[in-house]
Amino acid sequence: MNEEHIRQGLELRSLITSEGKLELSLVEVDVPSPRPDQVVIEVRATPINPSDLGLLTGPADLSSARFGGSAERPTVTAEVADSRLDGLKARLDQSMPVGNEGAGVVVAAGSDAQHLMGKTVAVLGGSMYAQYRVIRASECLVLPEGADPADGASCFVNPMTALSMVENMRLDGHSALVHTAAASNLGQMLNRICLADGVGLVNIVRSQEQAEILRKIGAEFVCDSTSASFESELTDAIHATGATLAFDAIGGGKLPSQILASMEVAANRSATAYSRYGSATHKQVYLYGNLDTRPTELHRTFGMAWGVGGWLLTSFLQRAGGDVAQRMKQRIAAELNTTFKSHYTAEIGLADALKEETLRAYTRRATGEKYLINPARGHSD
Repeated sequence: MNEEHIRQGLELRSLITSEGKLELSLVEVDVPSPRPDQVVIEVRATPINPSDLGLLTGPADLSSARFGGSAERPTVTAEVADSRLDGLKARLDQSMPVGNEGAGVVVAAGSDAQHLMGKTVAVLGGSMYAQYRVIRASECLVLPEGADPADGASCFVNPMTALSMVENMRLDGHSALVHTAAASNLGQMLNRICLADGVGLVNIVRSQEQAEILRKIGAEFVCDSTSASFESELTDAIHATGATLAFDAIGGGKLPSQILASMEVAANRSATAYSRYGSATHKQVYLYGNLDTRPTELHRTFGMAWGVGGWLLTSFLQRAGGDVAQRMKQRIAAELNTTFKSHYTAEIGLADALKEETLRAYTRRATGEKYLINPARGHSD
């Protein structure tokens, strides 16, 4: 492919108007020639992560969604409640590109980046739901020889998050973890990391089918939150591992409170003296997802040494420093098809992402379901 063929490409855009309308569409955009330190990537694989949905559909009421346009250029419109607009002022009336990460082949390169020509690379650069992406060469992670773009499409968000959970545990002096929605792609990666590194991990799932997924890959402690004996099983698992740090992808409801309460009971099992303030062992739950949009409920049955807060990958990486981040990236590249292998429910094209059946499927945010966009699918040069 030469430069003439990559002057324009389709890009998926999300717009929320000041009148409270979400508008999704495919837009043809100019692809600039790369500067000396840049490359042009033909994007061939980019996942739909929960974090992508925050920008793609935002707080829109998808039950009001209307689907229009043509087969090649579909459109979606939906209502956004007036009460949510104040929190969106910074993005109102702006057509915004979507897609945090992805992988593809370098098809053009600046004078200082010629060594990347023809290489399959992964990037975390935003604007990845597009046929082409211009980005600095230094931001590319070259994939191992023979790797398919789909192998590296989810190189960053899930692998870096899973590794950062373990790094955060060590940095803050904890020795074991609790993780919710644990049968997800991310959860399976975290299990493989913890098994390899000898870290105790308590997995919380929402069905026996999900529990079986984890047991098949060697997970020792799996607790089904729908079980009548969930709280006692959770306490036993936390006591066995000594977990005092949890990462919760659910967010809403009572699960964070149940985790803290089980940590408190587990800590008191080995207490030598009673304290009316509860265990002095600090218990921490980080909310990093929002699968349940209800308010988070806390029932104060876990003493005074506890914390609940938000957790964001980019914030942790800033705290950990560049050396830690580089070490994690090197591990991801080395274990791309083992520890960090992702599984996808379906591969779709850009246009498919805006069709009713597909959009309603991936916005359900079902644990274990993950969709991969191939922007070249259904389009020809």
